[in-house]
This record gives sequence, structure tokens and C-alpha cells, in this order.
Amino acid sequence: MAQVIAVWTAVLLAAVWAAHWGAERLSAPLRKLRKQWGFSVAAGGAFLGLAAASPEIGINVTSAARGVSDIGIGAMLGSTVLAIPVMVITAYLATRKSDLQGAGKDHEEHRREHYVAVDKGALTVQALPYLAILGVFALLTLPVPWRGLQPIDGWILLVAYLAYLVQALVRGREKGEEVKWGQKERWTAIAGIGALAVGAYFTVFSTERIVSALGIPNIVGGLFITATVAALPEVFTTWSVARSGQVTSATTSVIGDHVVSMTIAFIPLTIIGTPIENFKLFWVSLIFVALMPALYALFLSLGGDERRGFRRWHLFVFLAANAAFIAVILFWVQPLQSSGGAG
Repeated sequence: MAQVIAVWTAVLLAAVWAAHWGAERLSAPLRKLRKQWGFSVAAGGAFLGLAAASPEIGINVTSAARGVSDIGIGAMLGSTVLAIPVMVITAYLATRKSDLQGAGKDHEEHRREHYVAVDKGALTVQALPYLAILGVFALLTLPVPWRGLQPIDGWILLVAYLAYLVQALVRGREKGEEVKWGQKERWTAIAGIGALAVGAYFTVFSTERIVSALGIPNIVGGLFITATVAALPEVFTTWSVARSGQVTSATTSVIGDHVVSMTIAFIPLTIIGTPIENFKLFWVSLIFVALMPALYALFLSLGGDERRGFRRWHLFVFLAANAAFIAVILFWVQPLQSSGGAG
């Protein structure tokens, strides 16, 4: 069994890398579109998030097609709990460099104060609308009459995403820049879409094999295995973007990513109609899904208009919240002992 797990773990790692490689090939064209159309820096997180979440969309399409929707649900919930703390911490560590490329004149002061400055639009353009979307998602999936994911939910989630996208793009819009598009960029984007599709398929396929070998529920495999591994390439992307001086984009793209994950990425599962098999695991995870952006928004609001961002003690709070999530799941929900619903 150990050999089987090792083989499929290697396949999983390669598949996730391929999916995120494909997503990164799409992020550059989206960044150019932001500049060409004059959208704000905070709105850039919505663009980058669309590319960053494309592997999650592919995972749910494959999960729905293969009849293992629990893997998709687990991956979506697990990634949205894990990624905000990890990406904020990654951006913080990346900006500790004294001669940060493209950083503003206040960077050295921020570095001494253990502070990551973020554009004030990150709160109202990204964090608060995302919390509103989570409220809509909870309303669609938690009450007994509507529990689970139905086709009508997909339409509602699509409208919610479009409302978020429009407000993010319209607010703070300025005159666009002239941007040149090369033939190589177009072919690279097409290659990215192909890698994304292949990577997403084998991400789900390998997770199926791993959870089968371990004897654990699919949703648990998605929650702790697929979600954790899928976050790794995004860490490198966040580090690279922050190192280039685009600190706001590095710290807000994770919110844009999650908006897509909690709306567009769930549409494939709404089309086939997906029941919630382990309701206790689902609602507990959803509480922590909402807690992370709530902390994100709270920390941004504490600094006022001129000092929005994250301080070192904020990182420890994020880590504590993530540790609490793992502890609650393992020692109270106890998914490894039962795959049945609890609710």
C-alpha cells in the first residue's frame, strides 16, 4: 500500500504543478488586460484570482465528471481555509528584503516596523464583497430545504460572481494604457489551458487513488490532501509577485482566487446536483472559511486609510486560526473515523 500511495502522491504533485503552470500562463495576459482597460491595483486581484482559481474550476469539472464530487467540495473548502494565512505570511516574508524591486519610498520604514502595506481598496473592493458572497453560499447550502448544491444555485452563484467582478473593476478605474500583444503570448496562453485541463484531471484521479488506499472519505482527501498540495504552487507565485514590488496584488489575489472558488468553481457541482454527505464536516469547515477573510478584513480596517496592511502579530493570529481548524476537524468532527453525515 505504501508503494501505491507514493506513486499516486508523485502523480498528484506533478498534476497540481501542471495545473498551476497552466494558470500562470493565463495570469500575464489578464495582467495586461488590467493595464489596457485601466482597472485599479486592487481590482488586479480579481484578474489574478481568476487565473489562480482556474485549477480549482478544473478540479470540480473533473470531480463532477468522474462522480466524486466530495473531492471537489473538500478541495474548495480546504484551500479557502488554508490559503489566506499562507499567502499573507508568504507576502510578509517576501517583503523583508531591504532593496525590494519596485517598492515605494516607505518600504524601509515598513520593513523595520514588520509591516506589509496594502492598498486601501483591498478592504472594500476585495475582502468585504467576498464575505458577502460567503453569506450567499451559506444561505444556499446550509438550510434544510436547500441543503446541497442544485442547478439553481449555480445561476445564483454566477450572478454573485458577476456582481463582485463588476464592482471590483468599475471602482477606481482610470484611463487605460497601450499594450502590445505578441504571437508567443497567445500560444503560451493556449498551452496553459491545455496544461490546466490535464493537470486538473490527474489531480482528481490521483486523489481518488490515495484516499482509496488510505481508506478515508473523499471529502477528507480533498480537504487535507488535494487542498494542501494545490496551495503549494500559489505560494511560489505570491512570493514572486511580492518580490517584484506588487505587494497589493500579491496579498489580494488570494481573495480574488477564493471568490472564484466559492462561486464559478462550484457551478460544475451544481449542474449534476451534489448532496452534502458529511454535513457536520461541511458546516464546521464553512465557519473557518468565513473566519479567515473576516480576520483579513479586520486587520485591514485597524490601520485606517493611510496604514492599511498586515503586521507581524496578525500572522500569528492567522496561524492560530488555521491550527484551530485542524484541531477541531481531527479531534471533534473526527472525519477519519466516519464517512457518514452528521447533521
